[in-house]
Amino acid sequence: MIITSLLDTDLYKFTMLQCVLHQFPGAEVEYRFKCRTQGVDLLPLLDAINREVDHLCTVTFTDEELDYLRGLRFMKADTIEFLSLFHLKRKYVSVVANPEKDGGIDIIVKGPWLHTILFEIPLLAILNELYFSHHYGDLSEDVGIARLKDKIDLIRNEPDNDDLKIADYGTRRRFSKAWQRKVVGILKDELGDKLSGTSNVLLAKDFNLVPLGTMAHEYLQACQALGPRLRDSQVFGFEMWAKEYRGDLGIALSDVYGMEPFLKDFDMFFCKLFDGARHDSGDPFVWGERMIEHWRANKCEPKSKTLIFSDSLTVPKVLALYRRFHHRVKLGFGIGTNLMNDLGPTPLNIVIKMVKANGQPVAKISDAPEKGMCDDENYLSYLRQVFGLTQAKGE
Repeated sequence: MIITSLLDTDLYKFTMLQCVLHQFPGAEVEYRFKCRTQGVDLLPLLDAINREVDHLCTVTFTDEELDYLRGLRFMKADTIEFLSLFHLKRKYVSVVANPEKDGGIDIIVKGPWLHTILFEIPLLAILNELYFSHHYGDLSEDVGIARLKDKIDLIRNEPDNDDLKIADYGTRRRFSKAWQRKVVGILKDELGDKLSGTSNVLLAKDFNLVPLGTMAHEYLQACQALGPRLRDSQVFGFEMWAKEYRGDLGIALSDVYGMEPFLKDFDMFFCKLFDGARHDSGDPFVWGERMIEHWRANKCEPKSKTLIFSDSLTVPKVLALYRRFHHRVKLGFGIGTNLMNDLGPTPLNIVIKMVKANGQPVAKISDAPEKGMCDDENYLSYLRQVFGLTQAKGE
């Protein structure tokens, strides 16, 4: 089976789960699947997907895994006790045929946020691996290894590269579990401390790497329904995060509503409290310059802050960003698909996004229109109006 450990997911799922456990334990949510890649037919894999999901819902945390989580400075004792009793419940996920949808299948995850938050990453990993094993089961790894070596050489040969570090962010887009493990092992051997870590908690544990991650879009989206007032939902989300972590895990996600609303909400208090911000849509060079300007305007030294870039990165793009911002600010680069699914075949662009919280629509209206996902146009229009967004950036 593909998923044999519940640690085989991204760290931000556990950090968000802990915040949900303490701050929003009664929240109910709904996630939906979307295939953005045209011409892909996942319907022949339906039975295999459901078998994998059946197995996924039998997996529990081992004592060794719980001990590892317990050793992370930001994980709290009651969260570990909750996870010791936890397993994903089959009644909260449905995988069915739907010829009307791109990809030919529909996936709905619906139930208590606390009990559904860990579905997304393993479900996407299952879909990817089944698809690529079905279509490219005899594919040689030679092309992937050659491309990986070229990327490593680019990083090694970059002048003034003392502060240049990359991280693996590729679990949900990986070609396969085995390929991700192989790539992380090669990167660790070849790059040493230039591999800053991985978002995959199991691989962090097994390779003695730093697990990386704080919050994802779903957290700030859910706050649209959980906070006191829609316009204050982003501020509410940051405040509740600070309440939970008291300054730890201080990288804020900046693109749930686009750059302008983020900068309005990310005032001097948050500028000083949070260690940095993560970019995930829009022009990264413009975003970086604006963040540096914003920190200066709010009496923060940019060199003490961190810019995390994670939007469709390639190594050449990382190097261009590094050259622009090196010596001006701390930097982090999370590379996903380009590290973990670059063996020749076109990677799938598939997502599972939160669409409702407590029965209310939620949405992301970022600086990249294709990254939005909301079926309620009335809600999107209202959301744009509330946040002063005149252009239709969502979908």
